[in-house]
Amino acid sequence: MATINIYCYAIFIILSIIVQTKSQICEKTPQYGECSTNIACGCFHMIGAKDDTGICGFLWPTCSRLVRCNSSDSSCLQPNTICVQHPQCEDFPLCYPVTMIHENICPAMKNQMNLKWKQDAITVAGGNEQGNELNQLASPIGIFIDDEKTIYIADYVNHRIVEWKFNSESGHVIVGENDQLRSPVDVVFDKQNNSLIICDRENQRVIRWFHQNQIKQQQILISDIDCYCLAIDRNGFIYVSDVSNNEVRLWKEGDDSGRTVAGGNGNGYDLNQLNTPTFIFVDEDFSLYISDSQNHRVMKWKKDAKEGLVVAGGNGNGNSLKQLSGPGGVIIDHLGQIYVADSENDRVMRWCEGNEEGEIVVGGNGKGGESDQLDRPAGLIFDAEENLYVADHMNSRVQKFLIDI
Repeated sequence: MATINIYCYAIFIILSIIVQTKSQICEKTPQYGECSTNIACGCFHMIGAKDDTGICGFLWPTCSRLVRCNSSDSSCLQPNTICVQHPQCEDFPLCYPVTMIHENICPAMKNQMNLKWKQDAITVAGGNEQGNELNQLASPIGIFIDDEKTIYIADYVNHRIVEWKFNSESGHVIVGENDQLRSPVDVVFDKQNNSLIICDRENQRVIRWFHQNQIKQQQILISDIDCYCLAIDRNGFIYVSDVSNNEVRLWKEGDDSGRTVAGGNGNGYDLNQLNTPTFIFVDEDFSLYISDSQNHRVMKWKKDAKEGLVVAGGNGNGNSLKQLSGPGGVIIDHLGQIYVADSENDRVMRWCEGNEEGEIVVGGNGKGGESDQLDRPAGLIFDAEENLYVADHMNSRVQKFLIDI
């Protein structure tokens, strides 16, 4: 009981300092995770706090000037300091100066818990009926956007990857003009190798495509795999959803066969099983989020876990706020909120881990081709301004939903 009281007192002191210094708390945020409009700031986890709660502070104080917290009660003897985790400096908790957590140094980000998007989207690629002209798409699935807002699109029926520059009326075929691809499903950009990684589905392979300075080069990374979607973590490791084997596999540079990191226990509904895994996302903690399509749920598999956790859907096939129907694209924001293309319900939903219900973000206005409608939404992605892009599969277009400030 004494230990509990000490920790409660320590948290009370910490919260008092936060109020006095006009600093901000970061909740459900990884250690050093983004918490401010200043990219030099990050989240420092607090001692005794739960659910990855911390304070937002300057990331690079001089380590030699920080002293350890009192081991008995996580207090700090130095005035104007606060006890936090800072493993890049020291394995033990350290006293961090409160001057470096002030809102003048680390201005708060927008409240992402309640972000909303304008319901009438802008068509930024395709939208000129299904076709194979440069201003057309045919059932796009996976999408990726770079820092210059160029969109890379897996143009599924046209067997090509299209690059669509910001504000352009037509795209440019990067790969696929000479029968190199058959029904590509997904594309991601590998910054470390300055190349595209493509799931070439009907050819049962994953390829790397170099396209720079007029040099075009293809490299087969993985063969004989029923791939659907791809993700790359911050180490450059590649994750691939394998539909036939109901698993997600991880490949490191030089691997021949990779290793199973989710599923792989047959087709089923148990927590260690998947049923037609499609879209995947990997976060900064190497947790995998998987659209378990035919189980109508999104699963979270933590690194090295033997089974997953249902974080969206999982209540059968349906259209209530507790349900998903054939989920597609899945992405996670900085607060760990899950965004999923609820494909057969023609909407995009947001779920907070632990909640029984999600909420409709965009779509949900019936199947159709109007600006507020979707038809089998597939891939999802945010740009730097948190605008939401949706591959509107059956409408053969990519829709941009503007953040509603």
